[in-house]
This record gives sequence, C-alpha cells and structure tokens, in this order.
Amino acid sequence: MNIVIIGASGYSGAELAQLVAKHPHFVLQGCYVSAGSHDRDKKLSDLYPQHRGLLDMPLQGLTADAIADIGQHAHAVCLCTEHKVSVELAPQFLEQGIKVFDLSGGFRLTDAELYTQYYGFDHPHPELLRQAVYGLAEWHNSAIMDAQLVAVAGCYPTASLNALKPVQQAGLLAPQQKVIINAVSGVTGAGRKANMNTHFCEVSLAPYGVFNHRHTPEIEQALGHPVLFTPHLGNFNRGILATIYAQVNAGTTLNDITDAYQCLADEPLIRLLGAGGLASIKGVAQTPYVDIGWHLQEQQLIISVAIDNLLKGASGQALQCMNINAGLDPTIGLV
Repeated sequence: MNIVIIGASGYSGAELAQLVAKHPHFVLQGCYVSAGSHDRDKKLSDLYPQHRGLLDMPLQGLTADAIADIGQHAHAVCLCTEHKVSVELAPQFLEQGIKVFDLSGGFRLTDAELYTQYYGFDHPHPELLRQAVYGLAEWHNSAIMDAQLVAVAGCYPTASLNALKPVQQAGLLAPQQKVIINAVSGVTGAGRKANMNTHFCEVSLAPYGVFNHRHTPEIEQALGHPVLFTPHLGNFNRGILATIYAQVNAGTTLNDITDAYQCLADEPLIRLLGAGGLASIKGVAQTPYVDIGWHLQEQQLIISVAIDNLLKGASGQALQCMNINAGLDPTIGLV
C-alpha cells in the first residue's frame, strides 16, 4: 500500500512517517505540507535529524497538482493537519477512491452542532460525520476493517476510554454520577507550532480548557456516560497520565472490576497492571501501549492510565487502524 502523509512536519506527522517508512507492507509514497509552509522543500530528516537515512525526502507543497498526483498513486492518505484543513481535504481524497485516516478532530463527533460549540467552526460536511468510523482501535475493529474514512481517536480520549469502557460495559458505573478525569500531557500534544504557552521556559504544570475542552464530548459520545474532564500541560516532552475517579454501584467488589477488564486481556497493545497497579508515563514513553491499573475503596474507583501521546495517542493508533483496515496484524510496525 502506498501511503501519503499530509502535515508531515508536525510531531505526529513525523512520528507516523517513520513508522510507515519502517513498515514491511506499506510504502511511504510522499510527505506534504501546506503550499505556503516554511518547511516546504526541506528534508524531513533535517527537521528531525534522528531520522537521517530513513526520512531523507523533501516535504512537498500540497498544491492542486499534488492532490491530483496523490489521487493517481496513493492507496491511503493520513491527515496530520489542523481540524478545519482536514474537513476540506478529506472529501477530495474520498472522491478519488483513496482511504483517509484523519488524525485531527475533524470527523470524530457525530453531531455537527458540537463543532460550532467546541471547535469554533461550522462543519461543512455533516454527511461524512455519519460515514466516519471512530478509530479507537481495540473497540471498533470490525468497522475499521471496512472503513473508507477513519477518524483516529484523540489522545486524551484514547487513554480515558480504554480505562473506562470495560467498567461501563459491565454496568458497574453508578448512573448519573459524573466520572472525573484529571489528565496531564507532555508539550508535544500542543503541536510543533511556536507558542509562548509551550515555550520551554514558560511551561508549568497547569490546567487548561476547563469545562469546555473539545475532548469532553468525544469521550462522552464514545462512553455513553457524563464526564468532567480537565486536561493539564506538563513540562515534559511526551506521554499522557490520567487519574480517573468514578463512583460504582453499591456492592461492586474489586473482583468485579478485575473481571470487567478481562475484555481487554487479549489485546496486544493493552497492558493490565491489575488491582493496585499504578500506571506511569515512564512505563509507556516511546511505546504503543496503554497501561491501566485500578483501586477500589467502598464505591470509589480510582483508575490510573498512561499512554504515549504521539504513539498510542496519535500516529501509533493511526498505524494500528491502517493495519486493521489492510487485514494485517494490528501490531505490525509497532511491536
């Protein structure tokens, strides 16, 4: 399969480019940036010198001619672009018969009105929101296999949903009790574009997006349960750690919680740390895994979950979805 990556100069795009370049069944057909990007015509390995010898290819400008050329040669396009860019590009590639794996939030929500509220724009293609398959790989395997458009799950939702869905699916969450999700991400989650708030000397552990972060409706949509989600920015490069507080039904035991998580026991990229286990960023950085541990005291469940935000939270999960879609083992190129 010939794979094209658009937005390849960003952290997630470059991470995905090196994964595809190493993949035994995929070919990295081309890497693109916007036509007016300062990175245009630079080698990707000049921006990311750790990939010299692997990604010594120029970043091409995404012109109308380039889009037509992609349509002639690519089997799949990965959009590592800003949300509003993705929603404009995806229909063009779908019309050409090319599969689209979108790493932005452009197609994750099924309700178009939520884009106005949480993303600040009116979605121009609400019909594609119904077509898109939510790329939470462990939970939507069958749908991903047949998808033309995959909306790869967000980084915070990937951690939160893998931690919570087993408990929700088992009917153990107390109804109408909001789940509280406190999560912290490394600064690569904010993207590569220069910003004072993510400047090394300015970063301090602090919350943001209080009550209105766009991942809140994404988590609630996939979980089917209300949440109170507060993200934090940490002064480290990569990784996400979420500590989740949930009320469970009266009479729920620690064995009930452990039994609920067995639905993930055979998933190769999920590592269940068990009752008393504590997830950490050190345990997952530079890996494609989700680490989950849990504690229960009376009706209070506390779950800790960690992922690498650039791998399992973005490019690694995108590659996992691409593997599934191609009928391959989901771990190829990752483990």
